[in-house]
Amino acid sequence: MEHLKMKTADMASENFEKLKALFPNCVTESLDKDGNPIRAIDKDLLMQEINSEVVEGQKERYQFNWPGKRDAIRKANAPTTMTLRPCKGESVDFDNTQNLYIEGDNLEVLKLLQNNYLGKVKMIYIDPPYNTGKDFVYNDSFKQDSESFLETSGMFDEDGNMTLQNFEKNSESNGRFHTDWLNMLYPRLKVARNLLKDDGVILINMDENEITNLQNICREIFGSHNELGVIIWDKRNPKGDARGVSYQHEYIVLFAKDFITFAEKCKMIRPKKNAESIIKKASQFFAKISANYTLEQANADFAAWVRSQTDFSGGEAAYNKIDSNGKVYRPVSMAWPNKKKAPDEYFIPLIHPITNKPCPVPERGWRNPPDTMKKLLAQNEILFGVDESTQPQRKYLLEENLMENIPSLLYYGGSDTDLLSSLGIPFDTPKVVDICKEHIQSLTNTDSIVLDFFSGSATIAHAVMEANVEDNGHRKYICVQLPETTWELNEKGVKVPKKDSTSKAAFESGYANICEIGKERIRRAGKKIKDEKGLTAQNLDIGFRVLKLAESNMNEVYYKPADIDQGFLDKLDTNIKRDRTPMDLLFQVMLECDLELSSKIEEREINGKKVFFVNDKELVACFDENIDEATITEIAKLKPYYFIMRDSSLATDNVADNFEQLWNAYSKDTIRKVL
Repeated sequence: MEHLKMKTADMASENFEKLKALFPNCVTESLDKDGNPIRAIDKDLLMQEINSEVVEGQKERYQFNWPGKRDAIRKANAPTTMTLRPCKGESVDFDNTQNLYIEGDNLEVLKLLQNNYLGKVKMIYIDPPYNTGKDFVYNDSFKQDSESFLETSGMFDEDGNMTLQNFEKNSESNGRFHTDWLNMLYPRLKVARNLLKDDGVILINMDENEITNLQNICREIFGSHNELGVIIWDKRNPKGDARGVSYQHEYIVLFAKDFITFAEKCKMIRPKKNAESIIKKASQFFAKISANYTLEQANADFAAWVRSQTDFSGGEAAYNKIDSNGKVYRPVSMAWPNKKKAPDEYFIPLIHPITNKPCPVPERGWRNPPDTMKKLLAQNEILFGVDESTQPQRKYLLEENLMENIPSLLYYGGSDTDLLSSLGIPFDTPKVVDICKEHIQSLTNTDSIVLDFFSGSATIAHAVMEANVEDNGHRKYICVQLPETTWELNEKGVKVPKKDSTSKAAFESGYANICEIGKERIRRAGKKIKDEKGLTAQNLDIGFRVLKLAESNMNEVYYKPADIDQGFLDKLDTNIKRDRTPMDLLFQVMLECDLELSSKIEEREINGKKVFFVNDKELVACFDENIDEATITEIAKLKPYYFIMRDSSLATDNVADNFEQLWNAYSKDTIRKVL
């Protein structure tokens, strides 16, 4: 049987294979610096194939560069042997939920997710470090090669789970202020792009410190032609320590995976704010119309009500009126919008329905062609004045225009600090749930996957739940967060809270790291939604599976003579680390078998052996020892797509000899692998 690879793909090798498939004649062999034969690409032949010049060396070209960029690209492409260990005790509704909360370095997690979620994520919504000089940054001091991931000393605890001792804050005094930030973010965005669907979109929050570098990174990774724009977020809190202009806004940068595919499937629209409440209120005034209460009076009262609503009294809603059918409308110009005049047929005059005389035509012509104007007339959607002297306007019905394009300017003051305070969650300046929810509803389908790999206080998880309860959606979220501690050691070696406001309040509340805050926020937010929405939220998924990044489940295969000690012989009886559980092994197998980590898992007993069933029979796995022919036969009769077991699981040599015959007899198409 074939062995599982137990590591992610080497993206550089995969890119080479793609190039090889496109231009096989360009593949050749050469020698490396040590004189060893290696695969290579014939640059001259490739240039002929693509009929384009290759820019190299010192030749001038447009590019975005910084010290360490080459290594950042290598980090993105390098494979990892890390794994994800499930933590059922910290999860909510582990067996049924479709949501994931993953703890660990997001670069390694993103690489692992490529196995299961390649091209499946509809939206990535992140709020990375702004690089203010106080932000926590990922050090990425790992030594990687094509064969293994060698952890830095102190990166893992005694159980092999990731700790946080080799990460630090980025300060302008380190001499690599922007470089460190770029080297941190670039490989993560490069890997994250692979997870997006072709019609997927990424939204990134940022402030003035790195907005230019962020846009340059995204234009390189996603392509300038896939840029969707930048939303300016007016937060109404000018910074008091500004050196010049006091910024009171931040940014949300949007890029599509592929703009053409995105544009075909997504309109980038949102519900108009307060439109439903305006229509509802207008209908109340219209219902009162009688001999003693005219349409004119209803409109006067309606206008007064609109002016009293501080949310929209100064906007388009101020021009809304009620027509004789009770419909809310506002008059809009029908003039040709461009500076150059319209074609001749756009100048045909409209005849006033009472005076039968032609009305004035706009100077540059009508906005619509004659056929459209005829339809508007037939539908009574053109507003005429008392006589022909007034230029007609179009009747813009609100109920037919409840959606609008996502605007580039977002007005909102402050953050969701008050909301988190009401939940009893200590976190400084969290993202705003309502804003995230609006973008999620505008840019995803109701069954989409939403990923946030800088999860922080888990606002995106909260927003996904809110969106689902509003539109009966079944979106799934994946939150990834490094377990940044809320404490540090003082000179006496005693844990004390870090100096930032979040850490101080969190530490005093008993939260050891940011992940603990995020998980508790999801628990409390889910309960709050259930309590407030009642029957509407009865089927809402408020659970999440907790997974933690860890070293491989497998023991090292190769050792140097100096590494062999007395304990080495004790490891030879198994290739799996002794502290790993069958559930740990199952999740590493799921990673390699392209099964979503939220897949349904069942445990059954067959002939006294524990057998896992993932998505019914898509994967069947047994990691027990001494598996006999009867057990293999019963499993084979179920005809699973995959069957996985340990390399040393079979009870006897006789069972091993008959293994393939049993499978060929009952389910020859089942893919069988061992670890």
